[in-house]
Parts: sequence; structure tokens; C-alpha cells
Amino acid sequence: MNLILALVLTLVFLPVMLAVALLVRLTSRGPVFFLSDRVGTDNNIFKMYKFRTMKVDTPNVATHQLSDPDQHLTSIGGFLRKTSLDEIPQLINVIKGDMNFVGPRPALYNQDDLIALRTRKGVHKLGVGLTGWAQINGRDELSIPEKVEFDEYYLHHRSLKLDLKIMFKTIFSVTMSEGISH
Repeated sequence: MNLILALVLTLVFLPVMLAVALLVRLTSRGPVFFLSDRVGTDNNIFKMYKFRTMKVDTPNVATHQLSDPDQHLTSIGGFLRKTSLDEIPQLINVIKGDMNFVGPRPALYNQDDLIALRTRKGVHKLGVGLTGWAQINGRDELSIPEKVEFDEYYLHHRSLKLDLKIMFKTIFSVTMSEGISH
């Protein structure tokens, strides 16, 4: 189901992806995509695709760890993040089998505290996702322990009904730009 939905959405979003790629290329130097080392199922590292929203010389850390994240944004980076357009290339990761539509958001390879807590709770066994229970319950506003609590809830309550609820709430949250702090 992940593969079919990702292929359909890639075709639907292809014009948007091409437009965003062109805007990224025209407004800043560097590649269109940012490939981020992320932690997937069983703590395996994979490359996650995003449209680049930060300048090429930005340190490779979680945005909240930057002293002034806004100074590192490209001219259209803030808009891409606020609208979540920077996330569309992750459909490539779903097609490749690195990610699902629903699951815990993949941690950065250097978010040791998040990785350790997820591993301790058994959450690392889940397939990571484009969206998840923590995403629709606070996104950037949640502390790491709170995110893992939501991830653990999802681990123990996974169902098609819950996945559909998460996907529909994600559409609403993205439309309203809820829970995005940077």
C-alpha cells in the first residue's frame, strides 16, 4: 500500500516538485536536495530526501540546536518549511522502502538521546514514517521524552484505523502549519 500510494502521490505532486526544485535552484547556491543521514528501522542509517531549505554551510545538526536557525535559512527556506513542501521528496524514500507513510519520524543520526530512548522502549523496531502519532500531537513543540511517549503509544496501538486517523490529521496540520517552530 505504501508503494502504490507513494507512486500515485509522486505523479500528483510532480508539477509542484518541479516548481519547488526550480525555485530552490534559482534562489540559492548548492544542490536542490538535502540528503540527511537518518535512523530507520532497527536503527539502520539511510539517506532521507528533502528540498534544501538551509544554506550549504549550515552545521549538520537538528534545527533546534542552531543558535539562530533563521540566519541559516535560504530565501525560500522558511516558506518551504512552514508549508512542509520541503518534505515532499520523502516520497522517494517511501518508494525505496526506507520509510512508510505512518511511523515515528526518523531521527537524525546524531540525536543520541532520542535514539537511545526509542531503543529502550522498543520503538526502533517500527518502520519510520512521513508522519506519525507524535507529529500530529505537537511536532516541533514536543520534548524528546514526550515524542517517545507518543511513539510508544503508536507501537502498542497500531492499526489501519489509527494510521488513517494520523494521515487525515496530518493533512489538516500541514494545511494549518500547526506545530512548526522552525
